[in-house]
Amino acid sequence: MTARPEALPTQEMTINMGPQHPSTHGVLRVILTTDGEVVTRAVPDVGYLHLGLEKIAERLNYSQFMPFTDRLDYLAGMNCNCAWAWAVEKLAKIEAPERAEYLRVIVSELNRISSHLISFGSFTADMGAFTPFLYGIREREKVNDLFEMLCGQRLTYNYARIGGVSGDAPPGFLEKTREFLDYFEPKIDEYNNLISYNKIFVQRLANVAVISAEEAVAYGLTGPNLRGSGVAFDLRKDEPYSVYPKFDFNVCVGSGERGQLGDCFDRYMVRINEMRESVKILRQAVDQIPEGPVMAKVPRVFKPPVGEVYFRAENPRGENGYYLVSDGSANPYRAKIRAGSFVTMNIFEKVTRGLLIADIVAVIGSFDIILPEIDR
Repeated sequence: MTARPEALPTQEMTINMGPQHPSTHGVLRVILTTDGEVVTRAVPDVGYLHLGLEKIAERLNYSQFMPFTDRLDYLAGMNCNCAWAWAVEKLAKIEAPERAEYLRVIVSELNRISSHLISFGSFTADMGAFTPFLYGIREREKVNDLFEMLCGQRLTYNYARIGGVSGDAPPGFLEKTREFLDYFEPKIDEYNNLISYNKIFVQRLANVAVISAEEAVAYGLTGPNLRGSGVAFDLRKDEPYSVYPKFDFNVCVGSGERGQLGDCFDRYMVRINEMRESVKILRQAVDQIPEGPVMAKVPRVFKPPVGEVYFRAENPRGENGYYLVSDGSANPYRAKIRAGSFVTMNIFEKVTRGLLIADIVAVIGSFDIILPEIDR
């Protein structure tokens, strides 16, 4: 007598996704417990990089640590450089020249665009669409050309300095930046026509891993992952720093455009729309940048006064915060880094429960994590 289907025994299976899985955006291991294709539990296992950046910061002086910030988020090195400089300047009560602040904003927004381009390209590749990645790389190379013109580097820049930047914009840099903006802005519509509203792509993302505004706040999400849930919080607006108050731009939030508010599609679209806003900021910054020096007078032997500060900046992957304690010596007594990707992984297990195995890759891509931020 054949057993009835509902009486057949089932058994959960444990599957390792990573740390060398091609769709995990770095050396991330996810331990999946599955019932067939359904994920009953997905536990991220981090720590494979062993960077130790916080302890390194305490062994170097404030200026020597600047190149290490490039490695914290190698897709947004300029943003990390500037955030470290702003944190140390807050600690030492140093004010950088206005032209240097404009240059910092220009490189930060260019880097936000290039970072979101990699997010756009790798995410769509994760979903099986290879061509958009080539489009993203094509435009990112033009940003890299601008950075190479400015500081000689294309990935790890070491451009910011405590008190300013390492060098002024060379002749033709601002003009070439304008040319890039004129070229790039129409490309965003091209991306949307190519993939964003593709029926298959939308169905893979809509209503998947929904995070409510209350959950996003409770779990400490920041950046596009927070705004994707409809929370209009952006440090450039809500805790303005540098010369950001001088610029007019919008905070992009999720809208439930193709599914439920706070799903994978909303998080994806926030990054697409943020590239438009970065273009808007850049046009204003390039037009308004004043003449003048790009470095303040900083003592050669730099020793901030005794004290402690916390400074946070709006990086492409969320809040990049530095907590610094000074004991009056040339090295930080204590350095603590708050990175957006690490905090984002707190909610990973909760939102992946009950999804299919294929959806796990979509969730990782929608979070736009980068592993050096997690294993810092």
